[in-house]
Amino acid sequence: MRDAYHEELDAIGDSLVEMARLVGSAIGRATTAILDADLKLAESVIANDDKVDDLQRGLETRAIQLLARQQPVATDLRIVVTSLRMSADLERSGDLAQHVAKVARLRFPASAVPGDLHATILEMGQLAQRLMAKAAEVIITKDVDLALQLETDDDKMDDLHRTLFQHLMDDRWKHGIETAVDVTLLGRYYERFADHAVSVARRVVYLVTGDYADELDPAAVAAAAVVEEPASD
Repeated sequence: MRDAYHEELDAIGDSLVEMARLVGSAIGRATTAILDADLKLAESVIANDDKVDDLQRGLETRAIQLLARQQPVATDLRIVVTSLRMSADLERSGDLAQHVAKVARLRFPASAVPGDLHATILEMGQLAQRLMAKAAEVIITKDVDLALQLETDDDKMDDLHRTLFQHLMDDRWKHGIETAVDVTLLGRYYERFADHAVSVARRVVYLVTGDYADELDPAAVAAAAVVEEPASD
């Protein structure tokens, strides 16, 4: 019975990793779709978001059943509750990738991104994908130091977001209001995607240490290097 319980906990973790990998791939493909005006790829990203939604629903069902049947306490309870919150972050990340793809579909056959902003949007997309890949690694490894690194990595996304606005506010902007709206939305989607990746990592910090990342004592980080294994009967 206890083995089945731990298998269920492991399955919840596996679902989170799969969600992270799916949404990381989605933001990468959505970026290609928006820059290349690739309608087929955009439609694929939009349709595949159902897989992320299905994983979240399955995770929620499994978590609720565990809470009802096993009444977990201490670390196990943190795993279940924190996993529910992480799944919400990941589901929202999938929605944001879908939003990028929908802008590509809306403007097809034209590209929604002016040529002089292609490099910035490409960098934002690549960074978003790397952040989510790192978040997936944090879920697997429970590495608190790696989780805290995402905070610093996200600063680069904020810099890129500001770069977009500098272009928009420049008197030399010549691409019109519609494109300005598209670029503003895209910048927001990537910035929020990165925020959700950071949020996932912060939740892992809480899962491992019992403390929130912004309240964490450096000594607690060192102590968390070895994750406590759940007790077995």
